[in-house]
Formats: sequence, C-alpha cells, structure tokens
Amino acid sequence: MTLGELPLDKEAFLANHWQREPLFIPNGFSDFSSPLPADELAGLALEEHVESRIIECRENNWLIRHGPFQAGDYDRAHPWTLLVQAVDHYIPAVARLLHLVDFLPKWRVDDVMASYAVDGGSVGPHYDNYDVFLLQGEGSRLWRLGQRCDAASPLLANPELRILQDFETTREYLLGPGDILYVPPGIAHWGIARGECTTFSIGFRAPRLNDMVSRWADRLLESIDPEIFFQDPASEVVAPTRAGEIRPEDMARARTQIRAALDKAADNHWLGELVTEPRYDIEIHPGEIARARKIMAQGPALIALSPAARVAWQQEAGGVTVYTNGQACQFDQSVLGCITELCARWRLEGEDLARAMARPTDLRLLEYLLENGGIYVE
Repeated sequence: MTLGELPLDKEAFLANHWQREPLFIPNGFSDFSSPLPADELAGLALEEHVESRIIECRENNWLIRHGPFQAGDYDRAHPWTLLVQAVDHYIPAVARLLHLVDFLPKWRVDDVMASYAVDGGSVGPHYDNYDVFLLQGEGSRLWRLGQRCDAASPLLANPELRILQDFETTREYLLGPGDILYVPPGIAHWGIARGECTTFSIGFRAPRLNDMVSRWADRLLESIDPEIFFQDPASEVVAPTRAGEIRPEDMARARTQIRAALDKAADNHWLGELVTEPRYDIEIHPGEIARARKIMAQGPALIALSPAARVAWQQEAGGVTVYTNGQACQFDQSVLGCITELCARWRLEGEDLARAMARPTDLRLLEYLLENGGIYVE
C-alpha cells in the first residue's frame, strides 16, 4: 500500500479544525486497500500480548469483554464490535498509516486502533479527550456527530464504556473505503456499521494536566535544597496585632519565596519524559542489542525506529535532549540533523546512514536509541 498526500490544506486545517471542529475528508485515499483484512485482525486479538476487547449491545444493554479471545468468541447473536489497540506495533502496513499525520507534532501521536464490526455493530455514543482521525478500511460505517461534551456530561452506569446518556445528532457521514473523518476532543460521535466493516483510528496523546503538574513538581522538588527554609527578612518583620493570624503580608512573603524557587528549576525535561513514556511494556533483550551492535560494527544496511518506540527531541542552548520511551539523554548540537532525519523518515539508509555512522556524536545517539528500545538494526 502506497500512501500519498492527504487532499487537505494543512494550514487551513490547523487554523480552523485542529482541536476545534470536525472535518470530513471524502476520498482521503482513492482506490484505498485496507492494510489489514478483518480475519487477520481477528487473529491478532487471539494473541496473549495484544490488548483487545469486544463491545456488544443486547437490547439496549452495552456489554464489554476483554481479550485475548478464542475463535468461538466471534460467534454472537447481537451486533458487536472488536477493537484491537496499537495495531501499528505489530503490522508494518498499519504503522505506515501514521504518515497521514506527519504534519502534526510527532510526540502527540499515540497509536492506531483497528476495529471490526458486524452489521449494526457499534461502541455506542461517546466522546474522547483526544483528537482522532477515523479512516475507513473495508465496508461502510455511518458516523453521527453530536454535541460538545465535558466531564459534566451524563454517562450511562457502566464507567468502563463511558457511553453518553444523551446524544444530539448534529450531522452524519457515511464513510466508505479511503474516507476519513477527523473528530476533535470533546465532540460526541457514534459509529454504526453498515454491513461488516473495519475502521482504523489514529489517536493522539493528550497528557492530563494533573499529570503534567505532578511531573513538573516532582522535578522541581528534586532541584530544591531541602535545607532552605521560609525566611522573615528583618526589614519586613512587623509584630502581629492579633494572636494566631496568618497575615496577608505573610502570604505575600511565602509566594515571593516560592516564585524565587520556581525560577531556579533545574531543567525542562519532565515533559519530554512524560509524553514519551510507553503505554505498553517494551522488552529490551540483551541478546538482540548485542546482535544489533555487531551489525552496526560491520556496517548496517538500515536503521529504523522501532514500531512501538516513542521518540522525541528538544533543542536547548546547551545541546539537544533526546527522549526515548521515557528516558532523556543530552547530546551535542551536531546530532540535530540525524535525529530530525530519523524522526521525519523513520529510517536511515544509504548515504544518510553512512554519514551518521561516520560521526562519533551521531553514533553515540544511535547507541542510546538502541539501548532504550528506540531503533532496530538490519
């Protein structure tokens, strides 16, 4: 499967739709052929290490069952949907679908979920807290879009499914193979299969604000000397007139000292470490690393990002910090070309690879990525 450019004005999309308004992209790919047939998706959900679930509606009651499944689990009397998470980690052709969103920040991309549904199958009306591109694979699915939602929107009793109690249809789109629907966070949507169908959902990562504050605060606390205490400058001390009172000037003095501590924060690496933490465990086998190092010493033909790896980088005054699966490492500015090329093309080969292998700083970067599960070598 060869992917071309989306028929999309990227600047207009970012200005008018990204995290704001839905967008239907008919014929996002003309003559589109699904990279994963339904039977292969069903087979993937039989695997122990793959996250999957089946959602079924029985007389207006929504039920969920988690995998791994057996073949008999697909024999059901009521409309049902199979969802398989992170299919891009296992199927290279599905991973290539992520190139559709190359114009968006790479560190925001999460994974590709694939779903199969029988006629009438659905996961119910719901909303997400992240952006999603819905690409139709095989068959057709009707998508109903609804109201804007938030944490106050009433849900049905099952907290695992998060199905909306009320749904107000504002527009409908019938997606066929190659059609794409973008849905921003907070917009209610409800997909219903029209016959058997498959859909690929390219989801984005949206770290929770409380997680960001927690991570930032943890890093800040590590940088503050525990032997520094609240101080009363002699020139500002005034005897209290009411016993036991915490006065406004006491609060002002505390805020001033806190702000001074915040200004001395150690680094800005907490965000990169947070957003590159993998959702699933990444096993790094010493034997595979040793084999890869041997290939690198002999002259590799290809170095590519591992399908499940999360890699990002940050340019700073003192160099470039590279993040891989939640780990940070600082490098000289000279690695900027190598890491940019690797993130843009997902691979290094030919002359680009030869140049990287010839530079000591680039070679150190590649060794760091290898040790932390960021790349594979051939």
